[in-house]
Amino acid sequence: MPLIGQTRFVERQQFFNGQRLFADDLQNLEQFNREMRWLHNQSLHQPGVGSGYAVTGAKGERQVTIGAGYAIDALGREIVLTETRIEQIPPVADDGYGQPVTYDLSVAYPSDDELEESETRDGVCLPRGVVRRRESPAFCWVRLGPEPDRLPVDSVLKEQLTQDLRIRLARAEILNCQLYRAISIAERRSARPAQQPYVACGRSDSDGWVVHVTNNGIELVYDVDTSAAGFRTEPCYFAHLSGSRLFKPKTTTLVLEGFTSVADATADGFRFSFFIPAMLLQLAGDADDVKAVSTAAAFEKQGWFVEWLGVER
Repeated sequence: MPLIGQTRFVERQQFFNGQRLFADDLQNLEQFNREMRWLHNQSLHQPGVGSGYAVTGAKGERQVTIGAGYAIDALGREIVLTETRIEQIPPVADDGYGQPVTYDLSVAYPSDDELEESETRDGVCLPRGVVRRRESPAFCWVRLGPEPDRLPVDSVLKEQLTQDLRIRLARAEILNCQLYRAISIAERRSARPAQQPYVACGRSDSDGWVVHVTNNGIELVYDVDTSAAGFRTEPCYFAHLSGSRLFKPKTTTLVLEGFTSVADATADGFRFSFFIPAMLLQLAGDADDVKAVSTAAAFEKQGWFVEWLGVER
């Protein structure tokens, strides 16, 4: 049974006395109830940890302890752990330069192929088949890249984490095959939407600037993508330009400053503008120097980027 937005209809299974039942009839009934429950979870919750899943591990230990818990992924599927579990940390020495390696402990909804067959039965004049599978969460350590982004190194795991099909539980720093410091759970996300405003922040790349030169001055424009924050409605954005204001194009050193503004705001981004008035340019240097810094390449070389903060009420 497909969810809302697809072309097929929602159909309920119905039975009558004397009806001959097949395995598909009962399987479809089970599938209907599961998908309606998943639709409920998608509609009223966000991907994350609903309860439990406490993760502990002290500095110097080589394993972490995971408590029983309940989590929901982006498809609304329940990831349930019913008993305490021990997971060994990845056996890595360092990052190749003597520094700790960062990993996120993640959990995902298991596929049918990963489930243990807990009960099988003989069919009537038919081969033996599975009647019960024990659902057990799929845990995985995801190696992260360097700061400040800390993005997963593996592209498949990166996509799963980005799409919230794999839920973060904790973060570990590992050195010499043991925890460099106590494990952190600050990176996990709650499945219960917060009652207070949702706040997220980020920064743009240094390339992608568009420069408009007029008689009134120079305007730098950047379309900032905030979709990774997962805002559900248009937030209130605060943004500023980061990077050195000192330019040395030819003969003099220019100090470029201007006025910032945010426009065309949506849940997925906004347009950032940085305007340098002609009066400030004339005071800063001669015409050749001003012309030299009036290109997108000049500002990209300077390493300017936009830092932003979004508050969703």
